[in-house]
Amino acid sequence: MSAPPNARWIATFLEAQAAEAGAARNTILSYGRDLNDFLGFVEARELAFATLGRETVEEYLVRCEAEGLAKSTRARRLSAIRQLFRFAYEEGWRADNPTLRITGPGKAQRLPKTLSLEEVEALLEAARDQGQSLSEQIRNRCLMELLYATGMRVSELVSLPVAAARGNPAMLLIRGKGGKERMVPLSPPAREALSAWLKTRDTAEEEARLSRRVPPSRFLFPSSAKEGHLTRQGFHGLLKDIAVAAGVSPARVTPHVLRHAFATHLLQGGADLRAIQMLLGHADLSTTEIYTHVLDERLKELVLGHHPLAGSPGGS
Repeated sequence: MSAPPNARWIATFLEAQAAEAGAARNTILSYGRDLNDFLGFVEARELAFATLGRETVEEYLVRCEAEGLAKSTRARRLSAIRQLFRFAYEEGWRADNPTLRITGPGKAQRLPKTLSLEEVEALLEAARDQGQSLSEQIRNRCLMELLYATGMRVSELVSLPVAAARGNPAMLLIRGKGGKERMVPLSPPAREALSAWLKTRDTAEEEARLSRRVPPSRFLFPSSAKEGHLTRQGFHGLLKDIAVAAGVSPARVTPHVLRHAFATHLLQGGADLRAIQMLLGHADLSTTEIYTHVLDERLKELVLGHHPLAGSPGGS
C-alpha cells in the first residue's frame, strides 16, 4: 500500500484511534497537537514520514529539550510519534519503524498523593450530612462509599448505569477507558449506601414520570445536565464541600486522591499488586507499581522506628 502525504498520516491515525481504539476526545486532541508539532519540524526539513530515519526523530527530541519542555511533555510527544509509526507499519506504509530503539526522556516519577484511613473515614462520615435535602445526603453518602470501595475513576462513577446496580449486587460491572470492562467487589457499607440510594432515586424518578411525564433516567446518578448524569465538575465541587465539613484540607481532596487512597490502603493491608491492577483497570502493571513506593516509605519508617540497631550508627 502506498503511503499518503504527511498530513494525511496524522488524520488517518487519529481517525483510527477514535473509531477502533475508542480513545477519548481529549486524548485525540492531545495526539493531534503533538503530532502536528512534529509535522512542522519534519516539513521544515522537506522530509517525508514515509522515508525519514531515526535520527530525525532524535533531532526533534533534542529541539524539544532545547526549548525547555518538561520531561513529561517530551515523553508524551515521543509516545505519540511512536504510535503513529507503529500504525504506519501495520498499515504497510513503511517496512520498518524508525522509533523502535529510541530511548525517551522518561517521566519524572512522582508519588501519588493520598489520604490516611482516618481522613477517609472522616470524609465518609461527613458525606452523610452533606446536602440540601435528605435525598441529596443519601446520594452523597452513596457516591463517597462507592468511590472509596471501588477505586473508580470519577468519570466511571458519575456515568454508572442504574442497571449495573440493580439486585443488591456484590460486585459492580464498570466500563473503563477504551470501553474495557472490569468487575469490582462492593464492601458492606457501600452495598448498604447503594441500596438506600436506589430506593430514594427510584421514588423520585417515579414521581417525575407521573407528575411531569419525564422518562426514567438510565443513570444511577441522574441530573438535569446535558449528559443526563451528575457531572465530573459537579462531583468535584461536592467533594470540596465534604472535605471542609470533615475538617480535611479541600486542596488535598480530589476524586483521584481518593482513588489513590483506595489502592494504597489495599496495598498496606496486604493486597496483591496484580489484583490492585485489575481493580483499578490499569492496562499495564507498571502503572500500578508506583503504589509500591508509598509502601516502601512506610516500611522504611517501620524499620527505622522499631529495629534494635536502627539508632546505632556503628551497629553491625
